[in-house]
Amino acid sequence: MIKRVLLSLITLCAAPMAWAEDCVQTHVVQDGDTVFSIAETYFGDHQKWSLIYYGNQGKLNGSLLQFAPGTELNIPCLPNMKKADATPLQQDDAEMKLLTGSNYAPFTDRDWLGQGMVTELVNAALENTPNPVSYSITWEDDWSKHLFPKLDGKEFDMGFPWLRPDCEKDRDNERCANFHFSDPLVELLILVFTRTDAPFTFDSDADIHGKTLCRPAGYFTHDLDRDGREWLTKQLITLVQAESPDACFELLMQGKVDGVTINEFLGWTKVKELGLKGAVEPLKRPLSIEGLHVIISKKHWRGTTHLYRFNAGLQELKKSKRYDEIVSKHLGAFWSNIE
Repeated sequence: MIKRVLLSLITLCAAPMAWAEDCVQTHVVQDGDTVFSIAETYFGDHQKWSLIYYGNQGKLNGSLLQFAPGTELNIPCLPNMKKADATPLQQDDAEMKLLTGSNYAPFTDRDWLGQGMVTELVNAALENTPNPVSYSITWEDDWSKHLFPKLDGKEFDMGFPWLRPDCEKDRDNERCANFHFSDPLVELLILVFTRTDAPFTFDSDADIHGKTLCRPAGYFTHDLDRDGREWLTKQLITLVQAESPDACFELLMQGKVDGVTINEFLGWTKVKELGLKGAVEPLKRPLSIEGLHVIISKKHWRGTTHLYRFNAGLQELKKSKRYDEIVSKHLGAFWSNIE
C-alpha cells in the first residue's frame, strides 16, 4: 500500500545521547506510549512528536496519534542535506509546461533550496512516470492568474501546488468544476494555535463546540463544516475571519479568540515573526489534514493522460527512499529557519 504522507514540523536536533552518523533507532511501543511521550524520550521535547509520526505513517492502522503495543517504530533523524536534486528532464523547450509561483516556502519558492519541497517532488515524480517526457516550469508570482486564465485557458498543461476543496460536497466549487486533481503530493496538518496560558482540551470535536476560532479571510473553511462536523452550519463555533494571519494572532493575544487555525508551517512562521515563542503553541491534535496537488484543466485534451502519468510517477516515488529524503531535508531547512 502506498504510504500516506502527512507533512508536519520536525526539527534538526540530537537525542539526549550522541547519535552516530546513521542515527535511526528502533523503539518497541509499550502500553501507555504515545507519539508525544516517545518524542519526549528521544528528543527531549514532546512538540517534536511529528518526527515520530512522519517516520511511521504506515504503522498507525487508522489511528491519528496512537500506535499499538508491540509495534516497532523507526526513530528517525534528519540527514543534513543541502543540495537540490538534479532535474535531467527539465528544459525550456519542453513537451509538458508546468506553472507555479514563489512566496510559498517551504513548498514553492525560487529562493528556497531546490525551489521548494513540492517543486522537487514534482521533478522526482515526473522522472518516475511511465515513458518520461521533458517539461518546463514557469514561475508566476501573481497566484490570482494561475487558475484563470492561464491553466483554464491551457496556456500551461499543469499547475502546482493547490489545495483540493471538498469536491464531493461542493461540486460547484470553482476548482472542482474546472480542474482535475492529482493524488496528494504532501498532506498538511491544520492545527489550532492557542496561548500557552489559556490552552484547552481537544480530544474530540465536541471539545471545540462553543469556542471562537480565527482563520484569515479568503482561506478555506470546508474542514470546519465537513460531514459529521458541521461546526458552521449548526453554529457550534464562532468563526472570526480576520484580514491576515497577523491579525488573527493579535486577536488571540488580546483574548478575543480561543485559537488560530492555520497550517502548521504558516503558524510556526508567524509565531517566530511576531515574537510569540513560548506564548503560543499548537494543540496536540490536528484539526484537519489537507493535501497539496497538481491540477489540470478538465478542458485539456490530454488531461487524463497527463494525470495518469503523473500519478503513476508519484506512486513510484512514494515507494522509494528518495521521497522521504526530499521531504526530510526541506522540513529540516524550514525548522532551521524557525529556530
